[in-house]
Amino acid sequence: MHCQSLRLRPATADDAAARFSLGYNQEIVRMFGVSHAETKPMTMDAAEVWARACAANPYVWIIEVAGQFIGQIKLHSVNAQDRRASMAIAVYDPQQLGMGFGSEAIRLLLHHAFTQLNLHRIGIRVLAYNERATRAYQKCGFIVERRERETAFVDGVRQDGLMMGILSRELQYHGR
Repeated sequence: MHCQSLRLRPATADDAAARFSLGYNQEIVRMFGVSHAETKPMTMDAAEVWARACAANPYVWIIEVAGQFIGQIKLHSVNAQDRRASMAIAVYDPQQLGMGFGSEAIRLLLHHAFTQLNLHRIGIRVLAYNERATRAYQKCGFIVERRERETAFVDGVRQDGLMMGILSRELQYHGR
């Protein structure tokens, strides 16, 4: 799956070196709900475990921009009977944030999920303070469906979470 300089491709074990080189950026991992004190340095062993797990999962794709690894996007909790799944995205390269690459990766994944995988609904959970991600999801057509009060404890503060969703029939208005 690709568009212009961005492409989604299956993960391979060879992605470990690129993942290791980006490490853990404090602000990025905070958006995932990880407290500063809990953030550990990325090790090559951890990057190799991550890459093998991603490569073994058919619902994980690497986000590349101009041939360079910047993150991953995945579906999880895939339920074929109900034709639904949850989505997660991570842009690990701080220099690529705010450039629209996350939104484009989401659009590509939604198109694939709704047309190729025949899913009907994709859900996502995002911490309410992660305004950049919330805007990207809304730009792609996700709707806030509910707020979970004090669902996460990050850096000593209880934080709300937002549950968002998009249906296959809604993609035509926001995506490809």
